[in-house]
Formats: sequence, structure tokens, C-alpha cells
Amino acid sequence: MSSRSALWRALLALAVVALSLWITLTTPPRLGLDLRGGTRIVLQTEDGPTVRADAAATDRALEVLRKRVDGLGVAEPSLARSGERRIVVELPGLRDPRQAAEVIGRTAQLTFHAVTGEAQRPAGPAATNGTARVLADPDAPGRFLDLAAPVLTGDGVKSAEAVLDTTSGRGWTVDLSFRGRAADTWARLTGAAACAAPGDPARRVAIVLDDRIVSAPAMQTGVPCGSGIGGGSAQITGGFSGQDARDLAALVQGGALPVPVTTIEQSTVGPTLGAEAIRASAWAAVIGLACTGIFVMVVYRLLGVLATAALLLYGLISYAAVVALGATLTLPGLAGFVLAIGIAVDANVLVFERAREEYAALGRAATGRDLRRPLTTAFGKVWSAVADSHVTTLLAAGLLFVFATGPVKGFGVTLAIGVVTSLLTAMVITRIFADLALRLPAVRRRPAVTGMAGLGRLRTRLTRRVPRLMAHRRRWLLSCAGLLMVALAGIGARGMEFGVEFTGGRVVQYTAERPVDADEARAAVAKAGFPDAVVQTTGDSDVSVRVRESGDGEQREIREALTRVAGPVEVERDDLIGPSLGGELRTHALLALGLAVAAQLLYLTVRFRWTYATGAVAAMTQDVLVVIGLFAWLGKPVDSVFLAALLTVVGYSVNDSVVVLDRLRELRRRGGGVPLADLADRAVAQTLPRTVNTGMGALFVLVALAALGGDSLTDFSVALLAGVVLGMASTVFTAMPLAVALETRNPAAAAAGGPSGSSKRQRAGGAGADRNRSGAVV
Repeated sequence: MSSRSALWRALLALAVVALSLWITLTTPPRLGLDLRGGTRIVLQTEDGPTVRADAAATDRALEVLRKRVDGLGVAEPSLARSGERRIVVELPGLRDPRQAAEVIGRTAQLTFHAVTGEAQRPAGPAATNGTARVLADPDAPGRFLDLAAPVLTGDGVKSAEAVLDTTSGRGWTVDLSFRGRAADTWARLTGAAACAAPGDPARRVAIVLDDRIVSAPAMQTGVPCGSGIGGGSAQITGGFSGQDARDLAALVQGGALPVPVTTIEQSTVGPTLGAEAIRASAWAAVIGLACTGIFVMVVYRLLGVLATAALLLYGLISYAAVVALGATLTLPGLAGFVLAIGIAVDANVLVFERAREEYAALGRAATGRDLRRPLTTAFGKVWSAVADSHVTTLLAAGLLFVFATGPVKGFGVTLAIGVVTSLLTAMVITRIFADLALRLPAVRRRPAVTGMAGLGRLRTRLTRRVPRLMAHRRRWLLSCAGLLMVALAGIGARGMEFGVEFTGGRVVQYTAERPVDADEARAAVAKAGFPDAVVQTTGDSDVSVRVRESGDGEQREIREALTRVAGPVEVERDDLIGPSLGGELRTHALLALGLAVAAQLLYLTVRFRWTYATGAVAAMTQDVLVVIGLFAWLGKPVDSVFLAALLTVVGYSVNDSVVVLDRLRELRRRGGGVPLADLADRAVAQTLPRTVNTGMGALFVLVALAALGGDSLTDFSVALLAGVVLGMASTVFTAMPLAVALETRNPAAAAAGGPSGSSKRQRAGGAGADRNRSGAVV
């Protein structure tokens, strides 16, 4: 690479690292309920004027509250219905719980009214008759406005956003956009107001929130009479502070509560994961990453040392990005980092394996003077595979963030951050390190120390004898179909063991005689036969235990277990509780996952062929179903942590298939008359060392988490271990055989050429040049 481009890369990397270090040292992280605890608010729904506060109305209120909490910027909250009329809201790390309780508990009925004129102070309630109201004018103390019946409600608002208006000096405002017919209604309302004379109160439109006018703007002279304000947008002003504007936007965005709610309890709760489990998980992650670094250094020597240094910077940069964006770190969110670490290792391994190929093709005589040449060529040639694998993962992460809620959204955030960071560290920082190291005379005299001078034992054997896997593609596909049937049989015969987050259950709050440690209480409850129970401390001597719906006998066992570690305990409250991961979250998660799969299929079809894309997506679907079937056969619980693991399996599977398919595309461009099945065998053989080395890097982390992470991470690690192994196998035995079979049955597609429909002439023309450069590899 040129000295100018190298300088710009170095300056960019230095700036990013310096900024990340500053953010890490000055900004504390936001930890979720499972890692830090937070505030618990118990709300109770009350009967409204026309609606009874039954279980159905409480469920509707819960979903409105979930939207409000998301609007307040509280990530990864936990909301569940307790009994028929109570809602338990747990907010991680909230600074002002009283304000949160006040905001999320407001009725928030937003209406838009035409102003008919000024009025006298009402003697009684604000409503003067069945349709109109008299309310105080926010712009003139002591003056009141007579309002017509509402013509538009908050249900027509599509989005609400707090905006700092610096151009007109209005300060903080809330910008609204209307959906569908509501936009037309807004235009008619403002058009009618614009027909009134200047200074006439009827020229104003009142925006009312819970019987209080928050804004009553007058139509400017530029608003046309009759047609009004088009475009479906409006702006609420009122001298708001930034926090007031954000709170109002959250209320409007969430919608009106169907029934009033009152706060009946507010307390501080401890983390759902114990301190011991968190420490063990941290040590497991450190040990696993250390083993990964050692493995990479042993295999790739100097280049491995440089890649390990780049991975350390990856951890710094990605952590700083999460902190700077205010994202909440939870266990499902950290699963996104596990996947991103694997992608970061994979990108480095791809480059190093390709550098070995280029070194072998050029020979020591051609590279002895400049070892940077094969590495630079390798960076250029692997770019398409790295870009495709990162883009497919980013597509999934983006759709999960947009359409999902709760822990699934958190997974999408951390995954997106990790993927972008891994691209920066692998393609920029590692390249800078390698360029500087390979300039050293001592390194140039000893090419073997770089790790590029040998192909490695596995690659050498595969180069001598390429296994003919695709000759038996029907056998592989039938075997994979049989494995899939076993998994589906497990799902059908044994069913899924959904955790308390999905099914709801029973929550009992105990008051102990003496202070009790959360880890000790959690261990006692698990020993009594309830390893999946969610145990939290809600004070020095209060313990909350949430389990799946159980009888009095099981509750006696839990009480006796707590008595052994905390002395006599008394039941403070015993309630049935609904799922914290409700039906809407499950629906949104499935929608996001379906859209992610469709987006990946479309992208891979554009970048490769529809036959290749079908093979990759089929392999991914098989991996997901087999992991689900494994958990069904083992009787392991399905909860938010398993959901995050399943999403990670999706990313690993697609990433692995993309790399091998990219090599097949490359070989096909310069393959001449070689049969497609033989090219597929070569693609598998040439990328298998990368697959093994990348998988080993991920397995070190996962095995350490499974062995040391405790019960909270065992199931997560088992799911990912199965997913990584299945992902590597499905690429070879499902994606490639299916792609070859589809290509063989669709000669029209096979004749279409490369990823953009390039002609046979273009492929043949490029084959000779490519063979001259790297024919020894093929």
C-alpha cells in the first residue's frame, strides 16, 4: 500500500483508539438488571370511566408502558403482569426512579381541538358539556379557552421526537408526524383555523394532554385557508426543558393508557445474576480470549501476535462504543460480542490464510525483498468475503434493532457495534501493524517467523489430495435431512421447555430474620431443586423468588431452603405473574428474525446467485432447528439467553457459508472447463483451514464459559457450542451440496456467469491472468 494511504490509516486508527481510551476512562457503563439490578415499580390499574381494569386491559396497559420505557431511553427493561391488575416494572440503573414512575404512570390521553373562543374560568370540572371543554391558556395566565370536541387523538400519531430548535429560538420542542388519515385530518383542522382573522382565538389549535393544554399554536400567515398544514407533521412548543420534551415524546409515542394506573410500591432490586456468577463469567471470558490469542499466535506466529494486539484494541473500541451510545450491557447483549469476536478472528484468519497462498504462489525469490506484497494482495482478495460476511450480519443486527424489543434489541445493538469494530480492527489496524512489522530488516531476513512461509499441515495435505465430497452430495443431503428430522421429532414429541420469562409463573417476596447474601440465597434455592428460579434481593433482608407456576408444596421447599441460610422467613407477598417476555416481544422477535433471513437471502442472491443464497440460508435454518431440537431433547429451558444464543448461531452459520461460497465464486471465474462439483471440492479444501482455525478461536471462549461461567451461562454456551460445530459442518455438507445440486438442475443459472451475470467470455478472459498469478494454489 502507498505511504500516503498507510499514513491516513494510521492516523484514523490512532484517533479511534485515543477516543475509545478517553471514553473508557471517563464514562461508566450502563449495566442491565441481570448484572447490576435497578428499580422495581409496582403499578396497579384502576377502573376508568368506561373501561374496567381487568386482565385484558392490564395487558394492553403493559404494552403501552413498554413503549414509554423504551422512549425514556431505558434499555433492557423487564415488565410483567402480576395477578389481574398489577404490573411489575424493573428498570436497570435508573437515576431518578420517582420521575420515571410519574412519567410512565400518566394516563397520557393526547387530543387535538379547534379553539372556538375565549371563556370564563369554569366553576366546576373542565368539561362544560358533553363535547366541549374549557381549559387554561398556557400562553396567558388567568385566561381560558373554549375548545370544540377533539377531532384527532394520539392514536393517529406515527412518531414523536424531542428536538432542540436552534433556528427559531423556540428551544426544545416535540415534533410529531401523523399516519394515514390522521395527516388529512390535521390538514383540515389547521386549514379551518387558518381561515379565522389574525388575533382571533379561533385561529389557534389546542394540543391537550390529560385535560391540560400543553401547546396552542396560532396559524401563521403562510398557512393557506382551507388546505392547512400538509405533510402530516406538527410541532408542540411550550418552553420545555430537554428532559420535559423527551418525557412528553415518550408519552405520545407510547400512546394513552387504556385505564388509569397508580404506583403502589417502589424499591431497589439486586441483579438477577449473582456477583459470583458475574465474576466467574468475567474470568471465563478472559481465559477463553487468552486461549484464543495464544492459539492464533502459535498458528500464525508474528502475524498472530499482531492480530491478538488488534483484538485487544477491538475490545477497547467496541466497549467504548457501547458506553458512548448509552447502550445497556446485559447477558444477551454480551452474546452479540461473542459473535463479533468470532467475526473479528475470522477476518484476520482469512487474510493470513490467503497471505500463505500468495506467498506459496509467488515463491520466496519474488517476496524475499518485500514480504508486504503477498499480505497486501491477500487483503485485496479477501475483501469481498469479509465485506459480504459483515454486511449479512449487519443486516440481521439492524433489523433486530428496528423491529424487536427488549433483550433481542440489545443483542442487535451490541452485535452491530461489534461487527463494525471488527471490520476496523481486522482491515485497518491489523494491516497497519503488519505493514510496520514487515518493514523490519530482521523480519525480512526470516520469512518463517511471519507465519506466511508455510501452508500448514492441514492445507498441505488438502493441496496434495482434494477430498471428493461433492461426488456424494446426495448422501450428505440425506444425512442432514435425517438429522433435521430427529431435531423436529424432539420438538414435536417433547415440546419446548419455556422459561418463566415466556410462561410467567409465581413470584414470592420473603422477609428474612437477618440480612442474606443474594448468591447464598440463589444457591440454596437451586439446591432445593429450582435451578431456573430468578432470585433477587430487594433490601438488606428481603428476597424475591420467581419460578414457574408451582404448588404450595414447592413453595414450602423454597421457604425451607431460605430458612437454612437466612433464618426464619415470612411471606411478604405471593402473586401469580405473567411473562416478562410477552406476546408482543415474541411476535416482534419472530418478525425481525424472518425479515433478517429474507434480507440475507436477497443480499446473497444479488452478490452471488439465488442458488448459492438458497444453500446458505437452508444451512442456517437447519442449524437453528437442530439447536432448538437439541434443547428439546435435553429438556433445557428456552429463555432470553437462549434466544440470544440462537441469534448468534444465525450469524455464525451465514458467516461461514459466505466465506466458502465466495471462494467457489472466485474459482469458478477462473476455472475454465473444470466441473462445478470439483470446484466446490477445491473451495472447501482451500477454506477448511480457515474454518477450523476460526472455529477453534470461538470454541476456546465457549468452552471456558461452559466450564467456569456457572449455571447462568452453561445453557448459553451449550447452544453456541452446538451452533458453531453445526455451522462448520452445515457449510460443507448442506450449503455446498445444495448449491451444486441446484446449479446442476438449473443450467440457465449456471450459464449466467458471475455475481452480476458476467459472461463466459469475461470469465475465460480473466482465467488466464488469475492462473498466472495464483495458479499453483488452484
